[in-house]
Amino acid sequence: MNETYRTPIDLSDTGLLDEELFSRIPQDTLSVEKITAPRYSYWRSVGRVFFHKKMNIVVLACLALILVFTYVYPSFSGYDKYQNIMDSASKHLTPSAAFKKFGFSIHWLFGTGESGQSTFDGLWYGARISISIALICTLINFTAGILIGAVWGFSKKVDIVLNEIRNVIIVVPGVFVTSVLMLVFSPSFWTLVFSMCITGWIGIAYSIRTQVIIIRDRDYNLASKCLGSSTFRIATKNMLPFLISFIVTMAATSLPGYIGSEAFLSYIGLGISDTTLGKILFNSQIAMVTPGWGWEFWCPVILSAFISVVLFLVGQSLGDAADPRTHML
Repeated sequence: MNETYRTPIDLSDTGLLDEELFSRIPQDTLSVEKITAPRYSYWRSVGRVFFHKKMNIVVLACLALILVFTYVYPSFSGYDKYQNIMDSASKHLTPSAAFKKFGFSIHWLFGTGESGQSTFDGLWYGARISISIALICTLINFTAGILIGAVWGFSKKVDIVLNEIRNVIIVVPGVFVTSVLMLVFSPSFWTLVFSMCITGWIGIAYSIRTQVIIIRDRDYNLASKCLGSSTFRIATKNMLPFLISFIVTMAATSLPGYIGSEAFLSYIGLGISDTTLGKILFNSQIAMVTPGWGWEFWCPVILSAFISVVLFLVGQSLGDAADPRTHML
């Protein structure tokens, strides 16, 4: 085996001093602490992971279409439930019959209802109220649930009190509480929101409390605490990124749930007087068993299911993208 040996250089032969041969390089403390790895942006990574799947783009486009028809289209449709009430020939028309009578128009895409009104316009008018109720209830319940749940998970004294409150509340079904409040107070938009929020936060808070307890004693949080980091900083910087995915996933389930609850209350006659998806379902019960009128019942059913599925899929996909463990692409 051949080995190559290098003869060491004798620097003394140069006749130079050490100060002339070597020079001290000044140390820059700022450059030493710089990280050469690419900068990490949490929300940019969320967007990259979310839009990486083409199916998410399709579902997001469906959501945008729903929002346009829910909040923009009713302002221009000129929907009037009693517009053709005096014309008996315009009531309970199939889409083809409505096109033949009124001409081809998007208004008659789902035919007409019991008063000769446009079923298509009425559905989106009702969807605006139903989705608004779901969004407001989700915002209120999750805001209260996240804040209370975070304190619940960190404080042992609060844990004792809220556990007893939860044990009492979960015994009573939420639908029963909502129904009683709707009977006691005059049925209205904000009465329904209040009845859905008065106990709706407790389940969310308990779920957040459980997640906080699981995460709070991990090594990196204990290290941050030993280094003097405040509880607020640990909660927002160390724990929140891991909780966002969990929170978004829960919200994705809750939004369709609130729409379903509103529809159920209206279907049993305890809903608000305004036109909602549930109210339309309630009014179209007779159409379900009347030959030739079935589309008046199935159109709101299909639309409600479509809205619920789209909201759920967008929330699930966003929840997966919000998980930091999926950002390593």
